[in-house]
Amino acid sequence: MLLFVCAYFTVYAQGKRVPIKLNLYNDPFVTVADGGIQVNIDATLSAKAVQAFYTKVSAANYQPVTDSLLAYKKEHQLNDWLYYQLVRRVAQQISLKAENYPRYTLYKWFLLAKTGYDARLAIANNKLIFYVYNDEDIRDIPFFMIDNKKYMCLNYHDYPNTDLHQELPFHVNIDVPEAKHAFSYEVTRMPDFKPESYIDKQLAFVYEHKNYSFRVKLSKTVDSLFTNYPGVSFKSYFNIPLTKETYSSLIPLLKNNVKGMDQKKGVDYLMRFTRYAFLYEDDELNFGKEKRLSPEETLASTYSDCDDRAGLFFYLVKEIYNLPMIALLYPTHVTVAVSFGKTDKNAIMFDGRAYSVCEPTLQPEDLKIGQLSSKYKNVPYQVVYQYQPETYPRGL
Repeated sequence: MLLFVCAYFTVYAQGKRVPIKLNLYNDPFVTVADGGIQVNIDATLSAKAVQAFYTKVSAANYQPVTDSLLAYKKEHQLNDWLYYQLVRRVAQQISLKAENYPRYTLYKWFLLAKTGYDARLAIANNKLIFYVYNDEDIRDIPFFMIDNKKYMCLNYHDYPNTDLHQELPFHVNIDVPEAKHAFSYEVTRMPDFKPESYIDKQLAFVYEHKNYSFRVKLSKTVDSLFTNYPGVSFKSYFNIPLTKETYSSLIPLLKNNVKGMDQKKGVDYLMRFTRYAFLYEDDELNFGKEKRLSPEETLASTYSDCDDRAGLFFYLVKEIYNLPMIALLYPTHVTVAVSFGKTDKNAIMFDGRAYSVCEPTLQPEDLKIGQLSSKYKNVPYQVVYQYQPETYPRGL
C-alpha cells in the first residue's frame, strides 16, 4: 500500500520547472525544481558515471527541492527514518524506480547527502548499493566500514538474491560537503495522517468471564512506513509510539477499563488483552523472514509473534502505568517483566529491583503474573532492555 497519492508530475525540458507534489502525512509536500536536475546516466555503472551524475545535478538548481525537504522535516518533526520515506518518494517523482533503478537510487543518495546525511555509494557487479553512516545496533542488513565508521545498506532489500560477501562492493568516493551527519533508525514520534486514511478494526477478548470489545482506529499507511525497517535494538524497538488517532481510540478506553483495578490486576488485564486479542503465527510463516512489528502494526495485523506482543504490551504498560520494566531475550522467545515495587517468590532481581514476568504471548499453560512457561524455566536469558521511569524511585 502506498503512503502517498501522486497528484501530478510533469517532465519538462532542460531549464523548465518540474513541479513535485505528494499528499504525504497530514499535509502535502510541494516544491518546484529546475528541469536541469533530470539527467541521464550510463547503462554501465562506474565511479566515473556516478561522478558525472553528481557534477551535472550539483550544477542545476536543486536547492528548492533540498530546502523544501528540510523545511518539511523540521515543521513535522520527522525522525530520520520517516524523513527518508519522504526522500524516497521525491526521488521517485524525479526518476521512476521501475524505469531506471540506478538513477532513482542516485537521486535518493543525492537528496539525502545534500540535506546533511553522510550517505555513500558503492558498486557491486553493476549494482548500485546505497549506504548511510549509522552508529546504532542494527543486526540484519549489510554494512561496510570507512575510517572506523559503520555505513548501513539502505537498499539491500532491492537485491534479495545478492550476497555482498560474494559480490564485493567497491566504494565510490565522492566529496559532498554537506554530507556530515549520522542517520538514526529510531522512531520516537509518529507523524499525523489524514483522518480519512484511518479504518476501524474490531478487537475483542475475554477477561474474568467478561467480554471486552474495542473499535480501534488504524492508519492504512503505517505499514508502508516500516516495510523495509531493519532489526533495530530493543531499546529503539520498544519505544516506537502509536499515531495520535490510534492512541486516542485505544489508550483512554483501556484506562477506563482498568479504572478501579489495583496496579497488578490492571497489568494482568493488559497482559491478557495482548495475549488473547490477536492470532499467533511465526514471522517465517507470516512474512517469510524475521520482522518485528511496531505497536500499531501489531494492532493492525491479523497475526503476530512474541516480539510483537512484547513490544505492544511494553508500550501499553508504559503509557498507562509507567512502571519499570525489563525485556528478557531467550534463544527463541522474548517476554517482559514488570516491577510492582515489591518482591514475590518468583521475582527476577535485576539492578537492585524485583521484576515479575508478565507473559504477553499465548503459552501452553495459563500463566499468571510472575509465572514463566515451563519450557523456559531452565533456559538462560539476557536482559536486552531496561526501562526506568524518571519519576520512579530506585530500589525495591
